[in-house]
Amino acid sequence: MIIQRFEMTYAIIIIAVLAICIFNNYNGRLRKLEREIAELNRRLDGYSLHHPPHVKEEGTEDSENSEAHTIPVFPISEPIMDPVPHKRQKDWLAPVFEFLKHNALTIIGIFTLVLGIGYFVKYAIDKNWIGETLRVGIGFLAGAIIMGTGHFLRKNYSAFASIITGGGTAVLYFTITIAFREYHIFSPTAAFTVTCVITLLCILLSNYYKSEILNIFSLSGGFLAPLMISTGESNYLFLFTYLTVLNLGMLAVVFLRNWKSAGWISFIFTTVYLAYWAAEHPEIWSVYFYIITYIIFYLFALQNYLKKNRLLPYDILMLVLVNFTAILGPVYVFETLQYEPVIIFPIVFALLNLGLLYREYASVRSGINYSVFAGITVSLFTVAVALQFKTHLITSVWAIEATLLLYIWKKTNLTIFKHCFYILFPLAVIAQLVTWTEYIEAKDLPVVFNPVFLTSAVTVITTFANLILLRKWSDIKDENSSFFENVFTVISYGVIYVALLLELLYHISEKPWIVIFSTATLYSIFFTFIILLFRRKLEINKILETALFYLFFALITGHTLISGSGIISDFLLNKLSFAFYTVYLLYWLPFVVVLVSVLPKSQFLKIKFSYWWVSLAFVVCISIELYNLYVLFSTRDVLEIVPLAKHFSLLYLPIIWAILASLFLYKGLKSETAEYSKIGFALIGVMIVKLYASDVWKMDNVSRIIAFIILGIILLLSSFLFQRVKKIIRNIVERKEENTDSENTAN
Repeated sequence: MIIQRFEMTYAIIIIAVLAICIFNNYNGRLRKLEREIAELNRRLDGYSLHHPPHVKEEGTEDSENSEAHTIPVFPISEPIMDPVPHKRQKDWLAPVFEFLKHNALTIIGIFTLVLGIGYFVKYAIDKNWIGETLRVGIGFLAGAIIMGTGHFLRKNYSAFASIITGGGTAVLYFTITIAFREYHIFSPTAAFTVTCVITLLCILLSNYYKSEILNIFSLSGGFLAPLMISTGESNYLFLFTYLTVLNLGMLAVVFLRNWKSAGWISFIFTTVYLAYWAAEHPEIWSVYFYIITYIIFYLFALQNYLKKNRLLPYDILMLVLVNFTAILGPVYVFETLQYEPVIIFPIVFALLNLGLLYREYASVRSGINYSVFAGITVSLFTVAVALQFKTHLITSVWAIEATLLLYIWKKTNLTIFKHCFYILFPLAVIAQLVTWTEYIEAKDLPVVFNPVFLTSAVTVITTFANLILLRKWSDIKDENSSFFENVFTVISYGVIYVALLLELLYHISEKPWIVIFSTATLYSIFFTFIILLFRRKLEINKILETALFYLFFALITGHTLISGSGIISDFLLNKLSFAFYTVYLLYWLPFVVVLVSVLPKSQFLKIKFSYWWVSLAFVVCISIELYNLYVLFSTRDVLEIVPLAKHFSLLYLPIIWAILASLFLYKGLKSETAEYSKIGFALIGVMIVKLYASDVWKMDNVSRIIAFIILGIILLLSSFLFQRVKKIIRNIVERKEENTDSENTAN
């Protein structure tokens, strides 16, 4: 074992020596290369002074070889501003990836070094080489050495030095944590004090070095410090006093150095801490800290606005987030502690934004700033109204916030808000789905004025507002945007449809099943009808319009087939009044309007199959409704329905189909639409097959004679119409041929 340990030691020493030699060799080559580059730059500068750039005079022409004797000049110009500002948003991660590309090895290296020091200390502890106090001392010494190395390299390698110094900071934080948690060398107060000193030192160093990277390390360590030295006791008052001081320091750094990353890191950590406090221990103190935090981060978001009177994209995003996150916590605490009024928070925040809106209005500015403050103000007042009616907090706030993000996106055309909307809108839909589950357990909810439906109403209004905002989509549409537009439109109308349907079904849930089904299908028919009626104003595209027409006629068919017979049966059993049957017949109103007014002006009839789909719905509706009337006028006993149905199918249904077939043939002749004629002949074919294959063997003699006579007359009339059509077509063809011959003779 001892021999193996010595062999391992010698191997490590040899590897270290080789690494130092290789490093020294490459370092010498790099220095030589740097000297050569400096010499080349000096020579180029001297050449430029004695050979000014070639300038072409007006009215002269260069010879063919003039370019060969001219030194190309690359002037240093001002950066060209992007004429379309919003396109820059596509590359907002470029600086991050650029930094990682150049510093990835440094980051991995410092992380590996910290781990190596940690494993070395652990190994030394396992072997009992050093005591607890010495272990902590080694940790502090290692951190100080790493930070000193960063300090030594700061002038020539600023980014590298910042990462090195940050690694040293991490070593110090971990050392404090271990000394406090594992060895109990420090008391909680002493550990917290040392942590604060380290954080303050790092912040001062980051400002001294003018290093934003080091500032990120410092702030992250400062916010993680309470977790490192936590004893499990909930001293939230002390914790958030510390966080407030840290946030005030952040605010000062942002105004002095304009390091936006500091504000975002602080906002994320503070929001998580506050949310945990409000959820675990809701108390009035948390509300005070929410307000203080709101003021700090509101000032952070307005930094550029106060200095330069403009809002950058991430400033606008921070304004949206801070206004809505500052509502969630206090309102939740107020509702938990049963304090009133909860709407005071959105109203106060709305008034603050209203003041900034008035400032923009008084300055006669109606640009991005005006739109942002207007959108936030209206959204906050909307939240106040929603909370006053006791809607669900998360669902309402997310739905309104999603609409606000969409509004800002449309006003600024900045893609960051589009991405945020893409994320938040599905979350709002999911929250609404969770809210709808309360219908299952809820009892005796009032009509409309109940928390579930009022929340749905907020979602419906905001979703409809989203559809209006997205009506005028981008002029240049690719496949992805069209796909998203279709998906978004379907989901939006689906949310509106389900929200109203669930409220309706909840209040009729005690009725017979046929009433529930008939009401649901009738509601679905009218909902689809309204969209089709206003499809132009709603800018429904052709694909969705076609799908809606198919859905509408399918709903009509299903409503007639299932609801009609069930309602007649329940009426004969005295379970339903005749008034409900008249309600069931209301589907004819949208059906007739669509057939007469909407359908002829649509693109739906350009599809040949659409004629068959519409005709099927029309034939089914006429047949079923005549059957229902036949049953109603023939009996009051439900037991007679079955024999009446057989008699109607044998005697009257073929006659009805024959008449309808004749109407289709006449429609085809009049409109010169071949599909109607095909449908008429197909219906006659179905009727003949039904008659000869089934019905004729079930009729009595009198009925059989009547059926054959009527059918024969109808077939003769149909044949006469067909012959007339053939004659008309023949005359048209002959007339065209005569005109053609006359023209040829004249020529």
